[in-house]
Amino acid sequence: MSAGEAAGAEGAGAPVPAPVAEIASGYVFTGPALDLGALLWDGRCRPDVPVRVPLSVLNRHGLVAGATGTGKTKTLQLIAEQLSAQGVPVFLADVKGDLSGIARPGPGSEKVRARAEEVGRRWTAAGFPAEFLALGGLGHGVPVRATVTSFGPVLLAKVLRLNQTQEQSLGLIFHYADTKGLELVDLKDLRAVVAFLTSDQGRAELRDIGGLSAATAGVILRSLTAFEAQGMADFFGEPEFDTADLLRTAPDGRGVVSVLELPAVQEKPLLFSTFLMWLLADLFHDLPEIGDADRPKLVFFFDEAHLLFDDASKAFLDSITQTVRLIRSKGVGVFFVTQTPKDVPSDVLGQLGSRVQHALRAFTPEDEKALKATVRTFPKSSYDLAELLSGLGTGEAVVTVLGEDGVPTPVAATRLRAPESLMGPLGPAELDAAVRASALHGRYAQAVDRESAYEKLRAAPAQGSARGPAQGPVPAAGSGPAAHEEEPSLVEQVVSSGMFRSLARSVGTQLGREITRSLFGTARRRR
Repeated sequence: MSAGEAAGAEGAGAPVPAPVAEIASGYVFTGPALDLGALLWDGRCRPDVPVRVPLSVLNRHGLVAGATGTGKTKTLQLIAEQLSAQGVPVFLADVKGDLSGIARPGPGSEKVRARAEEVGRRWTAAGFPAEFLALGGLGHGVPVRATVTSFGPVLLAKVLRLNQTQEQSLGLIFHYADTKGLELVDLKDLRAVVAFLTSDQGRAELRDIGGLSAATAGVILRSLTAFEAQGMADFFGEPEFDTADLLRTAPDGRGVVSVLELPAVQEKPLLFSTFLMWLLADLFHDLPEIGDADRPKLVFFFDEAHLLFDDASKAFLDSITQTVRLIRSKGVGVFFVTQTPKDVPSDVLGQLGSRVQHALRAFTPEDEKALKATVRTFPKSSYDLAELLSGLGTGEAVVTVLGEDGVPTPVAATRLRAPESLMGPLGPAELDAAVRASALHGRYAQAVDRESAYEKLRAAPAQGSARGPAQGPVPAAGSGPAAHEEEPSLVEQVVSSGMFRSLARSVGTQLGREITRSLFGTARRRR
């Protein structure tokens, strides 16, 4: 709508305020766009001034922020619905279990109809094609697993809370396994390789590239044991999730909304936030460059984004920044979802083209400081943003996006549309039925434990060992009365052969050379 049309809608003898006309002209686009809602000005909603975001700029990333209870989740649902309707696949991390209702039409209510009338839009109940996923199969969803090899040392070090020195040592362990073709499928594979590299037979393997101290190896092994004791081992293994499955469309042309159900692991935020980064890094690693396109190939919503940046090393933050900067040319848009913009490092925040900022509450001096910092991140505006942001109601937000010419639109206080799908979770039985009916269920439901590093090390001939062949099976990872008793047993049984180095040099070296690692050290052999 042009500024003139907005003026016409105002009625005879009632001139449109100049700021309203300026805002209205800033949201006129020629190509397809998502309709977020209607402008708020001077205390009233103006359905004649729609607030929209061009589809073509959504690969330039965005931020959805606001205090708890201000409507961020419904905003995600609204944007995901419209993306799906325009044929764009969506990935949603559903931390609280509130987003599964996107698969079913909403029942409608007086409140929903009143909101539609306020913003001048027609509301029609609709469900959208959805795929439900769950980390390691914990919860209601198709299991999402990663191999330890593809997860890589940088992300794994963050999950295990290793320091910089320990992370570098873990990188050496991965480098050794890569070059020797020792596939690290699950955690017991990694434990076996660490045990070998600290044994008399294996210690020389890393000597020329810095070596692995017994103290550092002990920290890594203890961290792995604690990690497994929390039930986290199921996240690593095969079949590994193929992130290409996030890029699908339904037979009717709508984009599939992949919902990662996280309620079962919401008390392990470091784990799931790092797994989200693995998914994003894997997409970055595998997708080809496409340059600017008329629509994104995928829009990825990174919920609870502050968890990713908490206690992150400079190298880790640099990798996030570079991934965000470069993945847009592969057609992937990333929206970070958090409470305040200050949760996102400035180097990342500066790359986010679209902003939907819900209310911020200023109850404490820290809140007041966060509010002022948020105001400074917005372009110059006709609003008193400090007052506006603290007074927005639920389902209202301050919006600015990139226009089709790449120039930021004017800041617009917006009353958002209501989602057309169910604004609440599906029941467990309905979720389970949807998962069983999924085309992905047969591919990922059953875990597979094939031969990998652990089995190859156990199979080493026992010639030359002073202790003779190992007796009995190697204990499973995390078993045994105590870690300090298990680790010597693992060393004795896995590396009891003096012939191991000859074996390691002959096993799968060509396979190892096929591994390439991305910015985060993640790896994927070409499919």
